[in-house]
Amino acid sequence: MTQTAADLSPSAREAIADALNQAVAETVVTTMLAQNFHWNVTGMAFGPLHALFQEIYEDHFVAQDDLAERIRAIDAHADGVLGDMLKRSKVKEATGHPSAEDMIAHLRDAQETLAATTAEAGALAAEHGDTLTEDLCIARGQTHEKFAWMLRAHLR
Repeated sequence: MTQTAADLSPSAREAIADALNQAVAETVVTTMLAQNFHWNVTGMAFGPLHALFQEIYEDHFVAQDDLAERIRAIDAHADGVLGDMLKRSKVKEATGHPSAEDMIAHLRDAQETLAATTAEAGALAAEHGDTLTEDLCIARGQTHEKFAWMLRAHLR
């Protein structure tokens, strides 16, 4: 049965918000990862990678807000503490000065993680009849899978 945010039980609201906060945390870390790589990529593929990394961080910046606002729409708390996000995220920051190939691989892995995280959040929302959250998660998952494909194509 389809429910509105107001119809969600407190336990469903809490579970969905937790899953969405996981997605926000990973999106925030990946946003900064892509921006860092955008600033620092070098080599023969500089132009296309510089542009792709920018496309990713610009998309993810908007996605952070969409996900956090959905958390608020279901009347839950959106965790906006960067330190908490860094601890929570399965996506980790890059250290040192990675090569362009390492940047691509790191971002590919981040996109695959985000696709899985949003799929899990969407499935949880579906279990509770929250089709609006499910729809948001499906759209985000499709975007992350597309970015992962584009990044993999650079590694072949």
